[in-house]
Amino acid sequence: MDDEAPLIIKHSGAQTDAKNHTRDVHILSSSFLLIFLAYGAVQNLESTINTEENLGTISLGILYSSFMVFSFVASLVVRYLGSKNSLILGTTGYWLFIAANLKPTWYTMVPASLYLGFSASIIWVAEGTYLTSTARSHARDCNLPEGTVIGSFNGEFWGLFASYQFIGNLISLALLSEEKGGSTSGTTLLFAVFLCSMTLGTILMCFLHKRDGKREEGLPDSSASFYSSMVSLLKSTITPLFDLRMLLIIPLIAYSGLQQAFVWAEFTKYIVKPALGESGVCGAMAMYGAFDAICSLVVGRVTSGLKSITLVVSAGALIQFVVLLWLLLKYSVDSEVVGIVYPFLVAAAWGIGDGVLNTQLSALFGILFKHDTEGAFAQLKVWQSASIAAVFFLSPKISLLVMLVTMLAAVCISLAGFLLLTLQGACASKF
Repeated sequence: MDDEAPLIIKHSGAQTDAKNHTRDVHILSSSFLLIFLAYGAVQNLESTINTEENLGTISLGILYSSFMVFSFVASLVVRYLGSKNSLILGTTGYWLFIAANLKPTWYTMVPASLYLGFSASIIWVAEGTYLTSTARSHARDCNLPEGTVIGSFNGEFWGLFASYQFIGNLISLALLSEEKGGSTSGTTLLFAVFLCSMTLGTILMCFLHKRDGKREEGLPDSSASFYSSMVSLLKSTITPLFDLRMLLIIPLIAYSGLQQAFVWAEFTKYIVKPALGESGVCGAMAMYGAFDAICSLVVGRVTSGLKSITLVVSAGALIQFVVLLWLLLKYSVDSEVVGIVYPFLVAAAWGIGDGVLNTQLSALFGILFKHDTEGAFAQLKVWQSASIAAVFFLSPKISLLVMLVTMLAAVCISLAGFLLLTLQGACASKF
């Protein structure tokens, strides 16, 4: 009887650990939902509400340029502070950006955008590190395939996260629909509600368990000397660029940023607004968010390894390719019922593609780059934010036609590189 006692205790401990892992995924996903339903809706409205001297669009360009630059050092900050503390620090920039919109001037928006770029780089590297570490721990404690758990956890996170577009835009639609003339009361109330949502998200994040990624991957201790830290930073920044796998993925990362910025900067301006008016922007983006969330949940469940990721990414890229080709060759603004439906159909299809890229890229990085998770996710955000910033800066200067042709070329190049990566992985697995 005594010999069996340790087995019972060990089994009970494993069950407790498994519950903690899934609890942390629920908390992380819910926190990001509360934070980004606010930020996402405000980002969609920036070019509409802050129109003087293109303040809104330029602020977003500055934000993503800052995001790109600070992503180079984000992995070092996450290693030093730990993923949980970095997540909490990262929320402060989003709160400040929303607050700056209460008094939008160059003196409030530019500093807030710069700081949000820093905060965003921290929170996203920390998110990727924390979620991957949690999935690996869960797989180890429950004796499950690592790739399947990483895919499942990413599916839940991105599914709940993607619903921010749906919920946030419905809140915007409800609060702004009553705004009349030059009144700003609806906008002020909207920002106040969003600040409360962000505060709740930050508080909820404090209940996460701490995850010591360094213990699992053998990363250097945070108490290392400044010299060692700088060497580690340079390694995590430069070393991935000598990895053929990373070089083949970079075009897909850049395209994932392009297709997101296309929705925020081009889709709403050239497709939704002419067909549905300004009030239709929130509705179309809500449709986009709903399909993004559903797709993320579904494809996360079917992700089990490189083969499944290849099939899902190829399908998502094909959907977006067809949409881009149709917009380029066939689409025209139509005031009839069919013309009103078209923007919603495009939004739904684009949401499916975005859900595919978000879940599969995160799962792919978790599977391929186990020994430098922070550095890998930093590279993900560097190239994503660079492509997003480029779109925001170039958007006022290029036509929709040029953007569509660029996007078509980008999706073809990125998919070719990704398929080459999977062929390389398939050949390597045979030997």
